[in-house]
Amino acid sequence: GLRRRNTIPKRDFEKRSERFGISMQKLFYEDIHMVDFTAVVTECIPTDTPGQFQVLLDRTAFFPEEGGQPADAGTLTIVSSASVLPVLDVQIRDNLIYHIVSSPIPVGTNITGHVDWDRRFDFMQQHSGEHIISGLIHSQFGLDNVGFHLGLEEVTLDMNGELTLEQLRMIEQEANRIIWRNLPILISYPSPEELAHLTYRSKLDLTEDVRIVEIPGVDLCACCAPHVETTGAIGMIKITNVMRHRGGVRIHILCGNRALTDYTEKQNSVTDISVQLSAKPTAIADAVNRLREENTRWKEQYHALQTKFLDYALKSLPSPEDSVHAVLFLEEINDMAMRNAINELVTRYQGFCGIFVGNDADGYRFIIGSSGKDCRELAGMLREQFQAKGGGTAPMIQGSIHATKESVQAFFRQQ
Repeated sequence: GLRRRNTIPKRDFEKRSERFGISMQKLFYEDIHMVDFTAVVTECIPTDTPGQFQVLLDRTAFFPEEGGQPADAGTLTIVSSASVLPVLDVQIRDNLIYHIVSSPIPVGTNITGHVDWDRRFDFMQQHSGEHIISGLIHSQFGLDNVGFHLGLEEVTLDMNGELTLEQLRMIEQEANRIIWRNLPILISYPSPEELAHLTYRSKLDLTEDVRIVEIPGVDLCACCAPHVETTGAIGMIKITNVMRHRGGVRIHILCGNRALTDYTEKQNSVTDISVQLSAKPTAIADAVNRLREENTRWKEQYHALQTKFLDYALKSLPSPEDSVHAVLFLEEINDMAMRNAINELVTRYQGFCGIFVGNDADGYRFIIGSSGKDCRELAGMLREQFQAKGGGTAPMIQGSIHATKESVQAFFRQQ
């Protein structure tokens, strides 16, 4: 049978190392809880980035960026000098793991490494939670995970088919039941013969050196990343968003402490809104709807009053017999009312009709129209004389201007 455990004995790891040609010891596969280790530098060369160096060790507990998961973080300490170097990044090439640091470390130097456990454990929670969600969706709806991203703030998985919100809520409930059951998460390295008889999820066509992660009765998947030892360590899973994506859906999830933090932030927001609306937290949606309806009524009344005020203000303009232009200055009016008024004025006046809203200190926004003149030419003159901004078409322009009411009125009198 397959050897299935999350912590691999060192002797078994070394046997696999010989078989797979691994030339460095990957301690994170031997013990996912190992955060402190000793090692010897076997190579150190500059990277393409000035001031950065890639260090190869004979053994490491740092998991590199791989399989959609970011790299571990932490430090390397030079034993002889106690100099501490932050590990800026960890990359894998040709099965060798390179630690990116800001100073060179001579070959043969003894170092101690320290892995940031909080970051490692967070990534393990998220990745193990993703396996549960993907495995359940695959078994219950026959969809495959075709994309996975584990970021510092969110986790997304792309499925090659659509799912309803009701279906995802069912998946979320079942995923958390699996967490409560505290199932073991098993690791195995099947031989090619054993692998041929397994049905497992994988985005790649793998035939050898395959690491299988199994959650009994839930998921069987090829994966290179560290995972928690039991589903209970995930804590909780919450699906926070879903959207259509390339013929399928993109699902956003949060696990463990991320889910708890998200819940706390949202609870704080709900409590704050509840206090401001004088409504119970469970009733704030109804309270917001009532507030929106009330706001709509106030807006309608406000616009009606603005229309009456604008009609009154328009009566103060000189008659078309006394002036070819109609220019009105107001402190406040909405753009739709301005436009409607201009459309009405251009039927009465032969020249330019403009409404300027604002004040001398802060400037004005304007709409200007004409039935017989090219407003674009006027826009150019306003830019030249007042550095006005804006534009439009021959019948109508709009924009903003910093000038006094008196200077603008004088400008129109000259046209």
